[in-house]
Amino acid sequence: MDVKKILSSQLNIDGVSQDEIYAMITETANSDLGDFSLPCFRFAKALKKSPVQIAEQLKESFGGCQIVKEVRAVNGYLNFFVDNTVLAYSVLAEARQENFGASEVGKGKTVCIDYSSINIAKPFHIGHLGTTAIGGSLYKLLKKQGYDVVGINHLGDWGTQFGKLIVAYDLWGDKEKIEQGGVEALQEIYVKFHREEETNPELTEQARRWFAKIEQGDERALQLFGWFKDITLKEVNKIYKRLNVTFDSYAGESFYNDKMQPVLDELESKGLVKVSDGAKIVDLEEYGMSPCLLVKADGATLYATRDLAAAYYRKNTYDFYKSLYVVAYQQNLHFKQVFKVLELLGNDWAKDCIHVAYGMVSLAEGSMSTRKGNVVWLSKVLDSAVEKAKQIIHDKNPALKDKDDVAEKIGVGAVIFSALQNARIKDITFSLDKVLNFEGETCPYLQYTYARTNSVLNKAGNAINARIAPDFDSLQSDESKQLVKLINKYPSVIADAAEKYEPSILSKYLIDLAQAYNKFYIGHRILDEELSRQIPRLYATDAVNKIIKDGLALLGIDVPEQM
Repeated sequence: MDVKKILSSQLNIDGVSQDEIYAMITETANSDLGDFSLPCFRFAKALKKSPVQIAEQLKESFGGCQIVKEVRAVNGYLNFFVDNTVLAYSVLAEARQENFGASEVGKGKTVCIDYSSINIAKPFHIGHLGTTAIGGSLYKLLKKQGYDVVGINHLGDWGTQFGKLIVAYDLWGDKEKIEQGGVEALQEIYVKFHREEETNPELTEQARRWFAKIEQGDERALQLFGWFKDITLKEVNKIYKRLNVTFDSYAGESFYNDKMQPVLDELESKGLVKVSDGAKIVDLEEYGMSPCLLVKADGATLYATRDLAAAYYRKNTYDFYKSLYVVAYQQNLHFKQVFKVLELLGNDWAKDCIHVAYGMVSLAEGSMSTRKGNVVWLSKVLDSAVEKAKQIIHDKNPALKDKDDVAEKIGVGAVIFSALQNARIKDITFSLDKVLNFEGETCPYLQYTYARTNSVLNKAGNAINARIAPDFDSLQSDESKQLVKLINKYPSVIADAAEKYEPSILSKYLIDLAQAYNKFYIGHRILDEELSRQIPRLYATDAVNKIIKDGLALLGIDVPEQM
């Protein structure tokens, strides 16, 4: 129920639209002052009256509605007290529906999301957690809002590093060991190449020659390149499955090799290309940016060239409403340059390309480097989290059924939630002990609350469906009111998180909801009441149960039925 919309529809202020009134109504921080409030100070100049007078007049002219039990004018504010019996009756009936929170606002519109974008033959490490978790959640949130969503894994599958890997494989590789060891085995010989390269520059030249062979379509070079790619995707798809992340396209950098020249030709024809020290650039100085480098002096293309080609391909293929790039904030300048070049080319859709920046994930142990080999594999982080969850279960509830499955959901969920619980732009220092805390603002706390609601509903049996008039006056306490208010917020929270590309809005809401429910649970007898008073409390429990399960699913997290 959109209470603000109901309130604003009952208010008429000369020269002020209903939308403006709606935007100005806010929830109060102090329930003693009401549930919603309209500050009248902005109307004083236009109406030539004091805010106090305006608030008093609005109070007198307020048409009234069933949801409002009292209106007060206090010091220039118009305060509304909501009738929780009426609100609870409406909200809980709606919240128990399976599609609660869904919207059709995006119907007929396509959103492309470029996320995860792992590098072939390199570790899927903890640093990839941010883009993968955020992109995976945005994919689900936008679908919930009715958009057609295209998830794109823009694979890093091009560049001299593949020449280096072929040289390393020929010198130190063993096919059987690579097949068994997978990406980790490829990483070992890649790291060795970089160690040897420091004292043997001939290796660098060999690598360049092998990459040139890939570009020229040499049979053996392409066979090895394809093999490295297959090994990588086989392993990373196991991780994506654990993280509940899916993609609709794996078109990576190599896919755009034959699509760059038309873009370069268009840039040339529009006089946007300049030559600087033999390299082709787009000069962006007048826009406060360094040049966008398109082609090196040796003829090699760069990330910007491929991203321009990819943007055109996505627009032509999907006709996107928005095209999102979930990439770390270190690439802010890169995307500003690419989007500006698209704009200079005359594409009005350049404004619909959006860099969804996020902070870095690191470990207390320090920074990581693929070339030096000091990386922390995401699969090992997930395994460690699951093992720690198993130990906690063994200590707290050794008789629990399906312990392995529960531990997987708790451990993996804790890792995902750690990347989504704070504003995405913040850097994160990952701590296993912290994310698996059952008492903090963590995923296990949410999963435990879900399990608690399950327990209550199971004990209640079929009481929730009893043919007796529910007594919604049993939800008049402060804890009940706060819980009903939060349940009512769920659809607007999803809309807000999707619109701002910010899953943490949902994460924080779920924590608030779980905390409110646990206060409600501790402060009220849910089952030991006469049936008419028990039913509304079961309705509230059922609504929380459904919202936590659905909300965590939108974050990519599964819930165990028992804990």
